Amino acid sequence: MTTERHYSPADRLLLQADAALRTLLPFSGQPYRPSPAITRPDVEMNDDDARHVAGLMRINHTGEVCAQALYQGQALTAKLPQVRKAMEHAAEEEIDHLAWCEQRIRELGSRPSVLNPLFYGMSFGIGALAGLVSDKVSLGFVAATEQQVCKHLDDHLQQLPAEDQKSRAILEQMREDEQQHAESALDAGGLRFPAPVRFGMTLLSKVMTKSTYRI
Repeated sequence: MTTERHYSPADRLLLQADAALRTLLPFSGQPYRPSPAITRPDVEMNDDDARHVAGLMRINHTGEVCAQALYQGQALTAKLPQVRKAMEHAAEEEIDHLAWCEQRIRELGSRPSVLNPLFYGMSFGIGALAGLVSDKVSLGFVAATEQQVCKHLDDHLQQLPAEDQKSRAILEQMREDEQQHAESALDAGGLRFPAPVRFGMTLLSKVMTKSTYRI
C-alpha cells in the first residue's frame, strides 16, 4: 500500500524554485520522449530561412517556458489535489516541448530568448492568481492558453520552409499535445472564457511573439 507524500509550504516553494531553474537554465530539462525531429533528414537552408525558423522556434520555446510557469503557479495554489496533480503532470509533458525547441534552436545556430525569465515570472504570477480564484478558472485558463498556442503553431507550420522537416515534425507533435491539453482541461470542468477575455489573452501573446522573435 502506498501513501501520498504531503509537502509543507516551504517544500512546495523549494520545488517551485527547482522547476524554475530547470526551465530557464540551458539544457537542464530532460525530455521524457525523444524529439520527433530525429527521424527527419537534416537539410541545409539559406541564411535567411535559418534565421526565420530560429525566430519561430524561439517564440515556441518561450511559449513553453510560459506554459511551465503557468502550470507551476497553478499547482501551487490549486485547491483540489486532483487538479494539482493534473497541473504537475501537464508541466512534465511540456518539458518535452521545451527541450525539443531548445535543441532545434541550437541546431540552427541561435539561442533561446533572453526575455525568458521575465515571461516566466509573469506567467507564474498569472497561474498562481488563477488558482487562487478557483480551480474552474484555473482549468479554463489552461484551455484558453493552449488554444492560443495551437493557433500560433498552425501559423508557424505554414511559415516553415518546405525542406525543414525537422522543425515541422516538432511543431506537429506539439500541436497534437497542446490540443489534447486544452480538451482535457475543459473535460475536467474548466471554464470557457468569454470572447473579451480571449481577446485580451491574444494581445498579450502578440507582445510575447513580437519581442522574442529576435531577442
